[in-house]
Amino acid sequence: MPKMTFIERDGTRREVEAPLGLSVLEIAHKHDVDIEGACEGSLACSTCHVIVDEAWFGKLNGPTEDEEDMLDLAFDLQETSRLGCQLIMSEELDGLVVKLPAGTRNAS
Repeated sequence: MPKMTFIERDGTRREVEAPLGLSVLEIAHKHDVDIEGACEGSLACSTCHVIVDEAWFGKLNGPTEDEEDMLDLAFDLQETSRLGCQLIMSEELDGLVVKLPAGTRNAS
């Protein structure tokens, strides 16, 4: 089973099983990682914002225009910020590392 690591707000690293085909948001919820996902992955908020480790960022497909629009609303936006609902686990992403931002902004 592929794995991924969440770096929580307090700096704790948490490696979890990451089933293929699930989004980072779904994987977070499956393992009780503190990512809100207020719109339930429908690309209508930025509360599943994660900061992708630089070593992994180049391996991701680029964000869609809709995702970029939602990222503009994210709190603590970084160069490697993405929405967890848009990152789908694949064999190529086995070992993915993402950090939770300092906070979230729910504009809904």
